This record gives sequence, structure tokens and C-alpha cells, in this order.
Amino acid sequence: MEAGLIDLEWLNSASVADGVFRLRPDYRALLVLAEGLVPGSSDALSDQLLSDAELKIARKLDGRRPEELEELAAWREAYRAFGAKPQRTRPSVEALVRRVDAGLPRIDRITDTYNAISVAHLLPLGGEDADKYVGPPQLARATGEEEFETFAEGQPVIESPKTGEVVWKDDAGVTCRRWNWRQSTRTHIGDRTVRALFILDGLLDVTAASELMTAGEELQAALARFSPQARFASRLLAP
Repeated sequence: MEAGLIDLEWLNSASVADGVFRLRPDYRALLVLAEGLVPGSSDALSDQLLSDAELKIARKLDGRRPEELEELAAWREAYRAFGAKPQRTRPSVEALVRRVDAGLPRIDRITDTYNAISVAHLLPLGGEDADKYVGPPQLARATGEEEFETFAEGQPVIESPKTGEVVWKDDAGVTCRRWNWRQSTRTHIGDRTVRALFILDGLLDVTAASELMTAGEELQAALARFSPQARFASRLLAP
């Protein structure tokens, strides 16, 4: 791993609140910071990654419903622990798996890449534009007063999470609601993103720490295929 110009101080200041670990003592977060990415439209490389992930998960499902997979069932339980209803607001990886039959969305090559890794390893994985952060990433239980920028009926709106909801946030507000359900429009990856933070959420009851690290390594290798000058740094957050 090259450090180079990587902002290690920012990465090392990321945190998970004790209240989150009390909900799920087996929770781990692997953060991967990438700098020097080359953004662009979906291409042959990202399409192949998604196609491979679609095939892998279709074989694993083998006619079963997504919620019957132990990895997805565990995340449903994690959602229920803070009062969310996962049948209505699903963990991000389950939402993706439910789209496999119709085909995973092709969005842009950075987003396609992390979505493919998420599905292939059956773990929630989100990507954010690191340059749009204000302060370090923090996973915490919401006070209910934080601001979350999103869209409703095609219009930009500001919402607030429910008190006690598990949220990723920075000093300006919420960056992702309900652990990994919906990302903020403020920090979403776009066509000018060159510096990104990827968050891989793991529950050790169903995902070994080695699997989480392997997913992180595969993510970096896949991103480097279209961004050969990219630099990466990673950090595992644990109790």
C-alpha cells in the first residue's frame, strides 16, 4: 500500500461510537480511502464485475429469497436493534441482491465497482466523495437534530434521522442514514470524484474478519484497473 499524499490523519480520526458497538458487539467497519481515482461512465470492466457478481449471487440464492441468506438476515436483525423495519427500509446489500434478477444498475464505474464487491461478498459497501466531507466520518446513534440532504419527489429536501437511529455522519450532518440504507446527496460520488471513502460494514457473526479484508483488497484492485495511479489506505474500526 502506498501512502503518498493519502490523508492518513483524516482517516485515522474516523470513529464508531460505543453505543453502536453495544447494539452489535460483532460489528466492524473497514474504511478504504482512495485518492487519484479516474471517474467515468460505466465501461466494460465495471460491467464485467457486475455480471460476475450477478452470476455468483444467483447461484448462491438457488431459488431462495434474499432474506433467507444468513448474511442478509443478520443485517435485518441489526436494523431491528435500533428500531428500523428492514422489510420497508432494507440494508443496502439486500436492496442490491433483490435487483439481481432484473440486472444490477449500471451507474458509473466507481459506483459499479463497489456495488459489485458488495454483492459478491454479501456485505454492505458504500462510497462517498471524500472531498465533500466536513470533518471525519463518524458512526453514531443520532440525536434526531442532524441534517440529512436528499431528494423527495424530485426536489432537494433536508430531513432528520430518528433519535437513536444508527447513522454515518460528519461535522456538517448525516452522510448515510440507517447504517447503510440511503446516502446523502451532499457526499455522493459524481463525475468529478477523484478522492473517495469506501465503507465496508461487517458483522462477525456471519462475515469473518478475513472476508472483510479480502473484500477491501478486491475493491482496491478493481479500482486500480481503471485508475492505475490511485493510492489507497485502509483502517479497520473495532471496539
